[in-house]
Amino acid sequence: MSPLRACAGVLLLALCAGAQDRAPDAIEIVRRSVERDWTDFESRKNYTYQERTEFRQAGSSKSETNEILILGGRPYERLIARNDRPLTPAETRKQQAKLDQESVKRERESAGAHARYERERDEQRAFLREIPDAFTFRLVETSAVSNQPAWVIEAQPKPGYRAVHARAKDLAKVRARIWIEQASYHWVKVEGEALDTIWSDFGLLRIARGSTLHFEQTRVNDEVWLPSNIVVRFEARLALVKKLRGEFDIRYSNYQKFQADSELK
Repeated sequence: MSPLRACAGVLLLALCAGAQDRAPDAIEIVRRSVERDWTDFESRKNYTYQERTEFRQAGSSKSETNEILILGGRPYERLIARNDRPLTPAETRKQQAKLDQESVKRERESAGAHARYERERDEQRAFLREIPDAFTFRLVETSAVSNQPAWVIEAQPKPGYRAVHARAKDLAKVRARIWIEQASYHWVKVEGEALDTIWSDFGLLRIARGSTLHFEQTRVNDEVWLPSNIVVRFEARLALVKKLRGEFDIRYSNYQKFQADSELK
């Protein structure tokens, strides 16, 4: 072998080794995403938007559209349409009265009420931080969401995992595929499936194996990731008697940057 070819071979091996060293580790990607608040909750409080929820079952469907406003630094839902038809004048006045009452209530909230709200957020964070320990992760490929590169990671329940947080016990009954944006570590897309029966609402609702979830976000104003759609297909039993099978399709639109005077508007 000539000295030139030998040098080329050594260089190629060095490049390959360097590429392997730089290959991202799936579990570290997930850990970083969880610690960086992948839901981007604080940034979402800076936007108002509309949320349309459609429930489809046995050939029929019904929908409600809510306008999400910011009151007292927190989201507030105001109903503006049913089955894609605007509310009647009487219904509109009723919704405005509810908005006015809630606005006054939040203005008068004590420090204790705000503290309870923050405790709820802390509970959510504690639940999310269990995710890296509850699954085994595998980096499958890279893809693009909203034209942004993302890692695609498979998550399978970890055998023998014991939940610390009460809500985390159901993680052992779910598998998922997660798209995590490379630049910000946001979860920009999730597809999940129930592997076993999941109980909720104090045991009154039983979600059947095979129920699925699709969640996706979109890039808004090139500064923040915000939800674009959620689709849940499920089979369940309510109070162990009534059988339910259907699909929830939730669509988000009309994102607008929150302004100080937009609360009452």
